[in-house]
Amino acid sequence: MTTFSHTPVLLGPTIEGLAVKPGASYIDATLGGGGHTEALLAAGAGRVLGIDRDPAALAAAGARLKADAARIRLVHGNFRDIGAIAEAHGFIDIAGVLMDIGVSSHQLDTPERGFSFGADAPLDMRMDPTSTTTAADLVNDLPEEELADVIYRYGEERASRRIARRIGERRSIAPIRSTGELAEVVKRAVGGKDGRIHPATRTFQALRIAVNDELGALETALPAATSLLGPAGRLAVISFHSLEDRIAKQYIQRETALCLLPPRTFAEACPHLCVAGSGPRNCIYLKQHYCDYAPRLRPVTDRPITASEAEINANPRSRSAKLRIAERLDAQSRIAA
Repeated sequence: MTTFSHTPVLLGPTIEGLAVKPGASYIDATLGGGGHTEALLAAGAGRVLGIDRDPAALAAAGARLKADAARIRLVHGNFRDIGAIAEAHGFIDIAGVLMDIGVSSHQLDTPERGFSFGADAPLDMRMDPTSTTTAADLVNDLPEEELADVIYRYGEERASRRIARRIGERRSIAPIRSTGELAEVVKRAVGGKDGRIHPATRTFQALRIAVNDELGALETALPAATSLLGPAGRLAVISFHSLEDRIAKQYIQRETALCLLPPRTFAEACPHLCVAGSGPRNCIYLKQHYCDYAPRLRPVTDRPITASEAEINANPRSRSAKLRIAERLDAQSRIAA
């Protein structure tokens, strides 16, 4: 077992963007090693609720934040349940929520967790070791068509059908149980020479997202987190690939967009009566619906904040990180908007 190590990305811009209020309450919805929470406390936060689905992360963060134990509450849970967890621990009308989405460096660098093909290990990929479904379950049990859909949707892998077919052929002989076995199958399916990115990278990403339902959790957590914010409370989301960032971007667009129609006008199409995730301008045809919507958020960042060259040199995994921030509007501001 490796020592827990996780370098928080975009630390300075995140703390600055959250505009920490002295003595106020915050939620670190994806605690990790506690680096962001440590910085929140140092900036003057009165108390922080830290949530993580990985017991190893909670233990490491608890040790790191031991001196501030009276100001933190650490909870083992999924950030998709942020609403219920926050209410249970008295974190309502808070000043800010941080979500640092995705896999941690510790999880990637711990072979027995099965997130990486850097070393041959059991094909696991569970962020929460107490959950039931592993990557091996998906690889060996999903029908080929469904497996191909997972690899294409979450990994954006063009060769998904070919990979799924090769996996099907391989598992008909014997189950695929290790990261090394799967990486080799994918490499043979994709063919060609090794490039800067290993041929199995997208497939491993897809399986990890599916095992942990990362995108579904984010879609559920965003509106729940917004509801927890008090007036001028801020929501900060750090993502590491386009699928996560798209969800965060479109959510903030929807929650900051003014209705295109006059208040209480019957509408056949409205940006707030649209298909979930389709964005603020792509609406479905609806009869006898009106919209008196006022935005709940205002954007703090017009464009995502990315890591500086210095941070990328110090921590190459920060290269793909994007930070988006929005602020909760109070009732009067919503009416004025």
